[in-house]
Amino acid sequence: MIPTSLTPYLPLLISVIYTAGVVGFVFLFVLFANWWERKVSAHMQDRLGPMETGGWHGWAQALADAIKLLLKEDIIPAAADRKLFKLAPYVVFTGSLAGFAVIPFGAGLIGTDLNIGLFYVVAVSSMVVIGILMAGWASNNKWALYGAMRSAAQMVSYEIPVALSLLIPVIMTGSLSMQEIVAAQEGGFWHWFVFRSAPFSLIAFVIYFWASLAEVNRTPFDIPEADSELVAGYFTEYSGMRFAMFFLAEYGNMFIVSAIAATVFLGGWQPLLPALDFIPGPIWFVGKAMFLVFIQMWLRWTLPRLRVDQLMHVCWKIFMPFAFANLMLVGLWQVLVQ
Repeated sequence: MIPTSLTPYLPLLISVIYTAGVVGFVFLFVLFANWWERKVSAHMQDRLGPMETGGWHGWAQALADAIKLLLKEDIIPAAADRKLFKLAPYVVFTGSLAGFAVIPFGAGLIGTDLNIGLFYVVAVSSMVVIGILMAGWASNNKWALYGAMRSAAQMVSYEIPVALSLLIPVIMTGSLSMQEIVAAQEGGFWHWFVFRSAPFSLIAFVIYFWASLAEVNRTPFDIPEADSELVAGYFTEYSGMRFAMFFLAEYGNMFIVSAIAATVFLGGWQPLLPALDFIPGPIWFVGKAMFLVFIQMWLRWTLPRLRVDQLMHVCWKIFMPFAFANLMLVGLWQVLVQ
């Protein structure tokens, strides 16, 4: 029983517990995803190192890397803007972590069921752009500044086709609530939005997924971190725990964009078939999101990196016209059907 004196603080206590759970989940996910990406690359490119080093199937290598980052010296360049340099990783990580507040891991298992949840997660992700610009500018390094400017241009550009694609399930549901969007897909995989109003919803899913790769700087859109051109991009001057925060934010964003796709297009926590509803919803949700994370890793070790002009061409001349046309056709379809 909860003491009566603590009742007014119960919402705050629940928020603190959920936040701690999300932070723990992010750390565990990053450790697992780091190990998983090594294994994916090893299998796809016949790399022997990740198959052998670090204990059984290399499980200890990710843990060793985490300990190394914690113990590494924190170096700040003499000519850097110290305040902005220190603040930038926290802004990036906070922008990534804030997105988890409206991610529905299951029926009722959500931080805050906002009636504008989808709008919130698109808006709060813009904090990452601010942090990246701060990191590039404060480093007083030309490679970091180039990487930050590339990343800002890329992320701001690709936010438009991402938002237009996410409007498709909003139109079909009539709500921005993540819980309501998932509830509208109940009844098996043929009720998932990716298969309904085909081919419009399928096109929206494809555009969203590819544009989200640019949002999280993954291959073939990893221009801001092009090591052959920019050393390491906007975090060139970072080391130790500050670098680890950028690392955590990048993998956290990978899960967030996959979780959003699983929520609005793949039924969220809904089972593949109604007969499989004995499997808990959070397992379905995390499984769908992890499958999309695997696709991101698969593409990284398969496709070459695009040039900057090719990246902008894909956004403004391919994704944007298709996303606008798709949105108009779905709106017309909904009007005619209803």
